[in-house]
Amino acid sequence: MDNPLIRLAAHAASWRDRPLPVDVAHHARRALIDWFAALLPGCSQPPASLMARVLADQRGSGRAICYVDGQAGGLRHAALLNATASHTVEFDDIYRDAGYHPGCPTIPAALAAAQAQGGDMDLLLRAITAGYEVGCRIGVAVQPSHYRYWHTTGTVGTFGAAAAVGVVLGLDETRMAHALATAATMAGGLQQAFRGEGMSKPLHPGHAAEAGALAALAASAGVTGALDVLHGPVGFAAATSEDTGKWDKALAGLEEHVAITSMTFKNHGCCGHIFAGLDGLAALQAQHGFGAEDVAAIHLGGYSATKDVCDRPEVTTEQQARFSAQYCLGALLVLGGVRIAAFTPESLADPRIRAVMPKVTVSLDPALAADYPARRAANLEVRLTDGTVLRHHQPTRKGDPDAPLSDAELAAKFLELTEPVIGAASAGALLARLREGAELPGALP
Repeated sequence: MDNPLIRLAAHAASWRDRPLPVDVAHHARRALIDWFAALLPGCSQPPASLMARVLADQRGSGRAICYVDGQAGGLRHAALLNATASHTVEFDDIYRDAGYHPGCPTIPAALAAAQAQGGDMDLLLRAITAGYEVGCRIGVAVQPSHYRYWHTTGTVGTFGAAAAVGVVLGLDETRMAHALATAATMAGGLQQAFRGEGMSKPLHPGHAAEAGALAALAASAGVTGALDVLHGPVGFAAATSEDTGKWDKALAGLEEHVAITSMTFKNHGCCGHIFAGLDGLAALQAQHGFGAEDVAAIHLGGYSATKDVCDRPEVTTEQQARFSAQYCLGALLVLGGVRIAAFTPESLADPRIRAVMPKVTVSLDPALAADYPARRAANLEVRLTDGTVLRHHQPTRKGDPDAPLSDAELAAKFLELTEPVIGAASAGALLARLREGAELPGALP
């Protein structure tokens, strides 16, 4: 087997100068738009708001914008805080086949590096594309077993950030390989960190973005890493998955298919493992016209992570609610959607949502589990108070590559999430720059 790290490094480095296809650039801009949509609502929330205060004296000098407090500073400082903020409200993108959120570790590192280096939009889009290529493919290699103990966005995200910053810095394939090798040994992020209370989960992509940037900067200075660290007998794949990595699958179509063209953009502000259930319940409700008060019981059959991660009958915090199928299905019935408003203190205390939660049960459906992670489906059974039983199979999720958000839907999501933060005029101007601009986005009002 060829060394996967060497192949990925050469591929990543090539994005600095290779032709950037129009469709790839378009998809990279879509990813950038979606990342800003997730970022801005998280800038005023913990842990990013708390981290910005405690790290203010470590900002350093530089031109990278920390959107959490609007100040310019060093690359690593901005990457850390922006990445943390962008994972807070759970609206960030997904690469389905890897169970991975590539945007929140990759884009803030790439953007901070491009701002620091005085780059333009073309360079940023190339860096983002390269970072997605590396992170998404390594994620495919170690999944699904990796997700049993590890948070892919924290682990694999480190590679994506390193590759993206490496492109901005102009690393050749040799130094890019050393950047990825160093990134491997700094990767981390445990599942247990978000199975209970606490603010650790958004820090996973924050650490990944900063560590990946550090790895790329180190490689640019000549620091070397162990080039067999991905596939070696005690390397990343062996340590974090049940086998030594599905490298043939991960590297298939390396020069033909670009990962960033197959992204899932979230249509709900919660854990993606609940999405198929939400879409299925919305479909049943639209067809049969029932409300929350008409529901006697809901059963959600899902794949492994739906049951293991999102079967949470009791919630007390916003984070727990975002990972609770019981809460999110209740919020959909009561509020008509699972967006930012579903997780306000008023919604968390809403007795109508709380009344639905005990009626919701979740189980593992073996047939759906066999298709995970390539397909995210759900089977719904809703029993109404009049005895009617309704069933629905939801084969995919709105926002997945086979049911994508249109450009118009993505723009509407962007404006919905950003206008309350920066105002309608500024949100519209930012959207236009991200869609068509040749210059990098800078500081915001």
